Amino acid sequence: MGESTSGAAPGADDLTVVHLLRHGEVHNPGGVLYGRLDGFHLSELGNEMAHLVAAHLETNDITHVVASPLDRAQETAAPIAADHEVSITTDVRVIESENQFEGRTVSKLDLLHPRNWHLFTDITKPSWGEPYEQIAVRMLAAIADARDAARGHEAVVVSHQLPVWTVRNKLEGRRLWHDPRKRECTLASLTSLTYHGDELASITYSEPAAELLARASRSVGA
Repeated sequence: MGESTSGAAPGADDLTVVHLLRHGEVHNPGGVLYGRLDGFHLSELGNEMAHLVAAHLETNDITHVVASPLDRAQETAAPIAADHEVSITTDVRVIESENQFEGRTVSKLDLLHPRNWHLFTDITKPSWGEPYEQIAVRMLAAIADARDAARGHEAVVVSHQLPVWTVRNKLEGRRLWHDPRKRECTLASLTSLTYHGDELASITYSEPAAELLARASRSVGA
């Protein structure tokens, strides 16, 4: 997949870029929806992805690296932080969303079972997990702080698919509820926000680890 962009062209001065990076593949042989659970680390392929993204960003002017407290995000951030000789700032605001199915293996039959019907009363909220609007608010606050910390340079924020996609929808003025199968946020992808001062000038999406995606597991997890 190539790059997609939106927004107006930025000016030449006072530019700051905040890269929202989804973590790499996770070792999850049991196909668990791991959500916010501890103990889920990058797989061997996930580590390859992390180092490939770090190489992609090696010459960028990165002065600030932020990561969700979850292992997979910290491990994805590590080679980038090391390359740019900065520490990782842990920010709980960019953590994975809450989900009532966390810790379970989830199949289509599980979703259709009557015991779970009460979780699907409102797909626009959603009723089975953290409200989309709440995700967007916390992500926007974390992005603003990362932008301020890297003012005039670049920051990397390592997060998770749903938070990254939700905040992108918010910034682009789209509705927050959506079909999860249509998210443009693959493993180790970058959603890059360019700011002119405090104003968002453009959003660019890229997949530095695209060559590795065909080898990635299709299990649930996020």
